[in-house]
Amino acid sequence: QVRLVESGGGLVQPGGSLRLSCEASGGIFSSMDMTWYRQAPGKEREFVAAISQSAGTTYYGDSVKGRSTISRDYAKNTVWLQMNSLRPEDTAVYYCAASRGGISTSRYAYDYWGQGTQVTVSS
Repeated sequence: QVRLVESGGGLVQPGGSLRLSCEASGGIFSSMDMTWYRQAPGKEREFVAAISQSAGTTYYGDSVKGRSTISRDYAKNTVWLQMNSLRPEDTAVYYCAASRGGISTSRYAYDYWGQGTQVTVSS
């Protein structure tokens, strides 16, 4: 069973930066496509970024494009989400997910989900 554990969330001021991490265990990390989603109170879960098994393909949601970078470290079985120029509307719980079925921007393609990490952007 694949287990995903997110960390790195917290309170940050507008314009600040955060790096979220997601550590995977219980599976072959190099065979999984990875993604980040987020969900704000009262809103649908929103696609943030995705990275392919080889890290050769990445996708970003329009709301974070140009401000965020997704990457992965095979030695640490970890995927990162670097977020810069944070805005109050970035406030949400951020979830990491994994898929063996191919990289996608659809949440339904991902089989395994973490518990999430809270990001709050406020002055």
